[in-house]
Amino acid sequence: MADLTLFQRDYCHLCDQALAVMAEARAPDFDSVWVDDSPTLESRYGTRVPVLRDNLSGRELDWPFDAARLLEFLRD
Repeated sequence: MADLTLFQRDYCHLCDQALAVMAEARAPDFDSVWVDDSPTLESRYGTRVPVLRDNLSGRELDWPFDAARLLEFLRD
């Protein structure tokens, strides 16, 4: 399991943008979880996706974020 998880949806243009920002920032490896597959995750993240979660600290970064904000989140 990676230290980061990106919660996303199928066919989500915002999720595609988040992936591009993560590539631009050269974010470390992460797991992808699709909230559509789980009623619990859908309830928690459905209107917030994409959301990047730091699995070690429990902190979450909601969209929108840019490369600078992502790097700041990763440093904290």
